[in-house]
Amino acid sequence: MLNFENDYNNGVHPNILENLIKTNDIQSLTYGFDKWSESAKLKIKQICNKEDLDIFFLCGGTQTNATVIDGILQSYEGVIACEDGHINVHEAGAIEAFGHKVITLPSRNGKMNIDDLKNYVQVFENDESKDHVAQPGMVYLTFPTEFGTIYSKKEIEEIYSTCKQYNLPLFIDGARLGYGLMSDECDFDLTWLCRNCDCFYIGGTKIGALCGEAVVFTHNNAPKKFFSIIKRHGALMAKSRLIGIQFDTLFTDNLYFKISKHAIIMAHQLKEILIQAGFSFYIQSPTNQQFIIIPKKKIKELKQKIIFTHWIPYDRNSFVCRFVTSWATRQNEIDELRKILLS
Repeated sequence: MLNFENDYNNGVHPNILENLIKTNDIQSLTYGFDKWSESAKLKIKQICNKEDLDIFFLCGGTQTNATVIDGILQSYEGVIACEDGHINVHEAGAIEAFGHKVITLPSRNGKMNIDDLKNYVQVFENDESKDHVAQPGMVYLTFPTEFGTIYSKKEIEEIYSTCKQYNLPLFIDGARLGYGLMSDECDFDLTWLCRNCDCFYIGGTKIGALCGEAVVFTHNNAPKKFFSIIKRHGALMAKSRLIGIQFDTLFTDNLYFKISKHAIIMAHQLKEILIQAGFSFYIQSPTNQQFIIIPKKKIKELKQKIIFTHWIPYDRNSFVCRFVTSWATRQNEIDELRKILLS
């Protein structure tokens, strides 16, 4: 059975597994103070070409989003996000569980539009009854978006400029950050991103790691007592070496970017096969997630040989379905898919 369901259905990159085994008998400090975590932080600072970074390692994506957002916001504040942003649709109300409203704006090709953001904050600021509603306290973006699209340098600059104008920290969810940065359409790198937001995270779970994400506050601007906030959210690893070793490995010899690029190369081949098979695309994605429209009858047939995701209904007779490549996608899997769809 071929599996193109998501990008975290494999275990861990062999280099990471090897280093976990090699270091297994070495005792270490805990809670983020182990030598591998310190080494990984140094390497991230070097690749970002920036020293004033506060870096923390958390155990998973949902925990990271909930912890960062709760750490930044006051109790009466909410977070502005696209209506199909990950925190609004795929995190089981985790943000709301800590008392913060997700304030949604329309989604345009999966992205937040600068005019929608400006209109919202301007209307809010001029609302005589604004003290009676959830106060906007930050802006949240996903990069890449839930539909595999990416923001341009210009789009992020415009959003960040508006955020600074209204004193709204900008947080970028980078669960698939590597796949976005390595896309052919991306016009910036990690160094640039680090200077154009207040916080982002480097996804590990979906890009080669067994688990874990690296949160980066970009101006030594981590919330006060953020270590304790992480622990309160159940996102702090006592055996922090587990994540530290993984990120230390991922940021050795550009491994993180190499395996991200591999997923994009595999996605190009996947997309070409889907085109040749005659499928229509719901949206044009330049990253590792591809969304196509499949009739219900065809879905039943394909499910006998391929695992993929029913994303959203398209019409009465069809679904938008997602096919995903990853750092671990093999050429023989792409070749087998070609045989199934084109034979």
